[in-house]
Parts: sequence; structure tokens; C-alpha cells
Amino acid sequence: MSFMEKLRGQIVDIVEFLDDSRDTIVWRFPRQGNEIKNEARLVVREGQVAVFENEGQLADVFPPGTYTLTTQNMPILSTLKGWKHGFNSPFKAEVYFVSTRQFTDFKWGTQNPITLRDAEFGMVRLRAFGTYALQVSDAAVLLRQLVGTDPAFRTDEVAEFFRQNIVSHLGPAIAASKIAVLDLAANQHALSATLATELSRSLAEFGVTVPRFVIENVSLPPEVEEALDKRTQMAVIGNLDAYTKFQSANAIEDAANNPGGAGEGLGMGMGMAMGQQMAASLAASSAAAPAAPAAQPPAGPPPLPAPAAPWYYAADGAQVGPVGLADLESRAASGEFTRATLVWQQGMDAWTPAGEVSALGSVFGATPPPLPPVPGA
Repeated sequence: MSFMEKLRGQIVDIVEFLDDSRDTIVWRFPRQGNEIKNEARLVVREGQVAVFENEGQLADVFPPGTYTLTTQNMPILSTLKGWKHGFNSPFKAEVYFVSTRQFTDFKWGTQNPITLRDAEFGMVRLRAFGTYALQVSDAAVLLRQLVGTDPAFRTDEVAEFFRQNIVSHLGPAIAASKIAVLDLAANQHALSATLATELSRSLAEFGVTVPRFVIENVSLPPEVEEALDKRTQMAVIGNLDAYTKFQSANAIEDAANNPGGAGEGLGMGMGMAMGQQMAASLAASSAAAPAAPAAQPPAGPPPLPAPAAPWYYAADGAQVGPVGLADLESRAASGEFTRATLVWQQGMDAWTPAGEVSALGSVFGATPPPLPPVPGA
């Protein structure tokens, strides 16, 4: 075996790339001194293309397949090198494998709300997030525009750059669609398809395309969502006047089931409100009715008297109440409430012993006068 045959045997190459990272877009084939032997085998698998660069200049692009590197298979590189009689020695070139499959692990989202003008709500602020797929459409353009001499170009190197491009297109796309805010959820698929087309057109200058774009969620600020929830509740309730009366009746019933303490005071307050409402309704009905003859009695009973204000009293240095008059009578009977107990009611200037308040005379009952002296005693 001659020396040249031994040398050729030492530098026989198989140039290939087996990607096990799932996030590598471009990978440069490592070779000592970038030497590749003539008649080496180049293996380009599905989802890849191989790009040869010579002295910084793109030479050849190989689609999927298996190639024997000769002057017949590399006409551009052969011309650049000026080899007119074929390769008889190793040549130097950089080989980049570019993945052309779809990378589906890209996410996007709006860091700040997007302000839009809505036909129904006026100025609104929206937030949105989702995912998208990225695919290399022109390996040569990608190498020139983004990769350069990076030996391992990964998705995380361009994720933020593409996210910013997506967000910059999101607002104009939603505004141009003229879709109402409340109808965005129903039109997310159509809007996603429109954005995928717009982004692919915009990113073509970098040699990539967006084959799939997904809007997962479009949301309003919390205060706007809260207002929408209240609006929905009002629509479900329907007649607000009937609902208010129903709630008032339930409150009075609950207060009646909890005698004494704050429950009775609440019941009194609600009773007063209902009494006033009923009085106003009766007055309105009377005003709307035709005038009755002078000789006839009134059409309805007079308005109900307003309920008495609740009482408060002091027990063991603490304030108790509000309580009603009937409650004070039962506590006076048990000895808990006496004439010396300090009491207060709205309209009084200060706390006063219960025995000195004329309105509480019925609580303690009538007190008989002193017995007359016994004669001769």
C-alpha cells in the first residue's frame, strides 16, 4: 500500500448530524481544520438540509439524501476552489446542518396590556398568551441573517426576539379584524390563522415561517372582568325591584329567627325600611286613584307608625344592644335589667338610669305607694 493510499484511508469521513437535543436549529459539523476528504459521504436526513461554506461564502445546499462528495456533486464549491481536474486531496469547508422540522416549543405572551378601542366598551386593555411553531424556510437566509458562525444555534437564542415580533403584530391584527372584545373567544381560530400568515410574511427576511399560531387566552383587566360579572348577574336576576323586595323579606325572616342582639336591631331596621316602602307605595296608589266622594270614608288605613328606636344598656362595663322594649321587659323580670341600669336611645343626650326614663316605666311595672302607718304603733 502506497503512502497516499494510507493517507486517504485515515481521513475518510461520514458527515452527518443526529439531533438528540430537540431544540437545535443549526449545528456546525466539527472537523479538525475543517478538512473533508474527497469522496467522503454526506448523509442528510429528513427534516434537515446541509449547507457548505467556503471561506465565509455559501457554496452548496444539499436537501435530504446520501451524497458522495465529488466535483460532480459540488459544482459551486469546485468553481470557488478553482479545481478543474477533480479532488485528489482533502479540501477545507464548513458544513452546517439546518433543521427544517417544526419547532413547537415556542411560547408568547404580552408583558404589558395592549390598549384597543372597542365599539361597545370604548378604550380597553387586553392581555393574551399562547404558543406557536417555527420552521426554517430558507437555510441560506437564516445563516446570513441570524446564525453567522454560531456552532450550535438553539431555540432559546431567538425565542425573545420572535416573541417581540409577535406582540408587535397582535394589536394591529385585532384592531384590523374589528372583532368585539366579547366575541374574541369565538373568533380565536380565525384570528390565529390571520396572525400566522402575517408573521410568516414578516419573518421571511430571516428565512423562517410560522406554520402554526395558537391564541390560548385573551383576558381583560381584573376590574373590567368584575364589572362584566356584575352585569351578567343583573341580567340573570332580571327584575331588580322584585329581587330587592325578595331579599328584604329574607333578611326580616332571618332577623326574626335570631331574637336579641344585633339580629333584632337589623330586623327593626329592615322592618322600618319595609314600612316606609309600603307607606310610599300606598301613598302613590292613593294619589293615582280618582278622588272619592266627600261623604265616603278614606279608601285605605293610615300609614303605619314608625317603629320605636332600639335601646342600649350597660352590663358589667360593656355595651349591650340594640334590643327592643319586649326584650328589656324579659330581662327586667329575670333581674338582669334594673332601674339602676344605665340606658341610652337615639335622641338622648347621655346615659341615664332606667328608672329615670319615663318611656321605660312599663318595663318595671307599677310601684305601689308606701303602706300607711299602723294606728297606735
